[in-house]
Amino acid sequence: MGFRVLKTAIAVGIAMYLAHVFGIKTPAAAGLLAILGIEVTKKKGIQSAFHRIASSMLALLMGTLLFRFLGFHVWVVVLFILLVFPVMHRLRITEGAVTGAVVLLHLYAYQDAGWAAVWNEMVVLLIGLGVATLINIAYMPKADKAMAAQKKRVEDLFSVIFLNMAKHLRDNSIVWDGKELLEVSEQIDLGAALAKRSLDNTLLFGGEPYWRVYFYMRGEQLESVNRMLVLVAQVYQALPQGELLAKILEDISQSVKEDYYTGEAEKELQELDARYKMMGLPESREEFEVRSAILQLNRELKMYLSIAKKQKKHRAGAG
Repeated sequence: MGFRVLKTAIAVGIAMYLAHVFGIKTPAAAGLLAILGIEVTKKKGIQSAFHRIASSMLALLMGTLLFRFLGFHVWVVVLFILLVFPVMHRLRITEGAVTGAVVLLHLYAYQDAGWAAVWNEMVVLLIGLGVATLINIAYMPKADKAMAAQKKRVEDLFSVIFLNMAKHLRDNSIVWDGKELLEVSEQIDLGAALAKRSLDNTLLFGGEPYWRVYFYMRGEQLESVNRMLVLVAQVYQALPQGELLAKILEDISQSVKEDYYTGEAEKELQELDARYKMMGLPESREEFEVRSAILQLNRELKMYLSIAKKQKKHRAGAG
């Protein structure tokens, strides 16, 4: 926010100075347009400038016609809004509606819709929005450090979630409040927003997609984790099968922080499947239900790891 305020102050100062140099009637208007033109990303800044210029050109054209034929009356301004704003909405340039209204009201204030007045407004637009766009493009702060911090926070929370699942499989009397689950969802959304902003600040070659892919992957994995927790909640007995799976969950709680996919946890799950087949059948309905939930949890873990396998770089650990 502080950097955006600084950019806005610089844009206003330059725009008003240039307006004075070019002898514009309302140099303050150039400053106002510069304020409106400052955006949080380069792509947004360019899009905003295009919408504002298009809206203002439409406003100048319609305003000039209305004032020349109907005169400078308040009801003409009302008529302008009723006629032009729906057109802007249809053309999907409503973002520039305020700018268009500003230039129209200038004509009303001048009581003049002649060429000189219209040209004055066009120059004001060029200066105010032009300066804002150039400053938007000139520099935008990089979000790499913020995204790296989000990545670490998300991975730490995933790690805690897996550890708590392992604890419950070993001792089903342990109760976990699940607050990390809510927090990790918020952190993933925040990271995804930062990744999108970073891409929108890259005008050439589409930018680096790594961060967007990363947070998308974690979002998919969180859905899988939510399904796992439903299954974990069905484990109300401590069984050898649960103990074996708890060990794998603990391993994943560490490998979730790694940037590379090694497939170790996947191999462990395959080995565990083979061990399950060699075990005797359940001796009670309760044991059957719990073992069924553990088996489904085993399969859900494979789904979780398959997401990482598709998205992560490959080397020699998993998660």
